[in-house]
Amino acid sequence: MLRTAVGRFRLIALLEGISFLVLLAIAMPLKYFWDMPIYVTVVGALHGLLFVLYMLGLLLAALEKKWSLGFIFVAALASFIPFATFVLDVRLKRQYT
Repeated sequence: MLRTAVGRFRLIALLEGISFLVLLAIAMPLKYFWDMPIYVTVVGALHGLLFVLYMLGLLLAALEKKWSLGFIFVAALASFIPFATFVLDVRLKRQYT
């Protein structure tokens, strides 16, 4: 999986998607319902790093595979929608494995 730019992008997308869900479903409720903001700080920082890596991985994979601007836009948009990176991964797995 880590031998190609697409494989590395898929791994980063998986981690980014998980961090997004943890941020939304665990860290934010802890902050707003139980007054525990430290989890948003920690998970938010990790998610931010993974988001930057996601965009960098997207760029590298797009350049290697010559993806269209439309597909790049959809892949970038997927990082803003819960569960969308997992849907993108299914498509990439079908196409590149």
